[in-house]
Amino acid sequence: MKLNPAMQDEIKKALGEKAASLVEEGMLIGLGTGTTATYFIKSLIKRCQQGLKISAVSSSIKSQELARRGGIEVLDMNTVTSIDLTVDGADEIDPQNRMIKGGGGAHVREKIVASASKQMVVIVDESKLVAKLGSFGLPVEILPFGQMATINKLERLGYAGKLRKNFVTDNQNLIWDIHTPHFFEEPERDHMRIINTPGVVDTGFFLGFPVKALIGYASGKVEFRSC
Repeated sequence: MKLNPAMQDEIKKALGEKAASLVEEGMLIGLGTGTTATYFIKSLIKRCQQGLKISAVSSSIKSQELARRGGIEVLDMNTVTSIDLTVDGADEIDPQNRMIKGGGGAHVREKIVASASKQMVVIVDESKLVAKLGSFGLPVEILPFGQMATINKLERLGYAGKLRKNFVTDNQNLIWDIHTPHFFEEPERDHMRIINTPGVVDTGFFLGFPVKALIGYASGKVEFRSC
């Protein structure tokens, strides 16, 4: 279901508030990246200003700066081995809670944070629910060194796309956005084929994470999806 921007903003705000209510005293929270995650961080700041004491790690410089400006203690991810809860958005999520992320180009750091988390809550509006992954496209982070050779290898494997213009990740790498194939029948297989290409850092596939999907609907309802 396609939602207009004003409605999406209202749903994202409700999702952010609901996700922030799940955070408990003393938790170490993983902060996602993107517009929906931003609403969560803003709601979390309000709770902290009301007395909640937590610490956080961030998947992007932008989210880190927002949290710090709001008074949240943000730890260096290099010092952390386990995170209590990560809250993040997604560009697509299928019925098995497999996701595509990376519209903001932060998926590699997001994946590192998610992989260190005991639990991951993904907050999305109903327009992000898909039967099969792929219509959004698949962001792939690649090294600048030998970029054309890497892209050529991906194209020869059948993955056509475009280099994201005027964009560099927080890791100082590039993003190749795959648009063909249009759908991925076997995301696990495609992930392995792509990740084994020299020069590829990681794909935007998020597969096998301990995800609970919190869905916001045009009706105003916000609820966890049962799987």
